[in-house]
Amino acid sequence: MIVTALVFYLLAFITIASAVMVIASRNPVHSVLFLILAFVNSAGIFVLMGAEFLAMILVVVYVGAVAVLFLFVVMMLDINIVEMRQGFLQYLPVGALVGLVLLIELVMVLGAWVVAPEAASVAQQPIPPIDQVTNTEAIGRVLYTDYVYLFQACGMILLVAMVGAIVLTLRQREGVRRQSISKQVSRKVGDTIEVKKVPSRSGV
Repeated sequence: MIVTALVFYLLAFITIASAVMVIASRNPVHSVLFLILAFVNSAGIFVLMGAEFLAMILVVVYVGAVAVLFLFVVMMLDINIVEMRQGFLQYLPVGALVGLVLLIELVMVLGAWVVAPEAASVAQQPIPPIDQVTNTEAIGRVLYTDYVYLFQACGMILLVAMVGAIVLTLRQREGVRRQSISKQVSRKVGDTIEVKKVPSRSGV
């Protein structure tokens, strides 16, 4: 137990320090790297809690896809830090308002357990013993039985968001030759080949 507690405190300290450095670092590339470090340590905490499925999802999805994508986008955009800091004050009221809303939501979530402590027993699902099913199978049973419609709705929302992002970023540029399969199929021989009779001893 002592070793487990020490590992937990170590991972928690590194996670909190990395989260602070994400918002405190001046270089956006360093912020993304600290974000990856926070994700990895959070996955370690999930492993200590016995939620190995969530740990693998955190590493594979967030570290392997989202954070690396952030890193590539930041490196490709070549963001000018000086220009970003010039407009910081004009967005400060909006950021303060969003932070206040998030703070109120956190207080409401934490206060709900004080007002209604029996809500935890109502919300919890019966988990089979670990010797019967694995952690992944237990999550799958709850996700694909009780919450299957919500799961499908989330998938549809993500699909619409992906299609919308593609449509918004797709721009037609002038002077770019594109393939038109309908024109290629419907064209005739006379439209593509022209036969000319060249007189003898004369140029074309």
